[in-house]
Amino acid sequence: MTPLKEIGECLISDGENDYFFRPSFMNMASIGSPEDIVTTFHELHNDELRQLLDRATEAYNAVPDWLKKYVARPQFSKPTIYAAMRVLAACCDDDITPLTGELIPGKSGKWAFVYRPGKMNHADMVLIARSLIVHGIIGKAKVRQLQRHEGGQASTEFNAFEYINAARNHFGISRNEAEQLTMTEFQMLLAAKYPDQKGFTREEYETVADDYLMRKAKKLTATQSQ
Repeated sequence: MTPLKEIGECLISDGENDYFFRPSFMNMASIGSPEDIVTTFHELHNDELRQLLDRATEAYNAVPDWLKKYVARPQFSKPTIYAAMRVLAACCDDDITPLTGELIPGKSGKWAFVYRPGKMNHADMVLIARSLIVHGIIGKAKVRQLQRHEGGQASTEFNAFEYINAARNHFGISRNEAEQLTMTEFQMLLAAKYPDQKGFTREEYETVADDYLMRKAKKLTATQSQ
């Protein structure tokens, strides 16, 4: 299957098998509860190496090999690595433990686990998981965002079923089809169906507001000088 990178899909090969990843609404839901999904997002994006990797990706359009060797050492926090494993597993229908590794029961106690690494290094796991979950719950479509939808308070949960129902209502598609949408794809479909949304973007709103306030100030000054 050919992945559509524009909507967040990707294909990873380990030399023996190909693994297809899709951050659909249904796959996001399989990460856990609506609160678990948001917690997983934060665990992926609040690691101490995030800024370093982001700057490298911006500079080189990829993480260079020399940096991969550096970050492949166990420098990511355990919550970040485990969050990446959850997201990758949720977005693929196949068993991906050969890629990501797995947690196996340890010998030191009932709740002790040992991480057995796979073929992927931690840097690749985290970067790919971040991309998947962003396409899955936030979206990366280049669409016009209206001012009234900007600046909302941060949510503590992501309810995939609400978006599945919204997709069915907006686009007249089946539940199965709606479940397979990514957030990026959902946004692109909305933009295509409603191309002439009324309203200002925040930048447009602020420009108009500034012009209005300037005219009001000039009018007030003229009145006071009379």
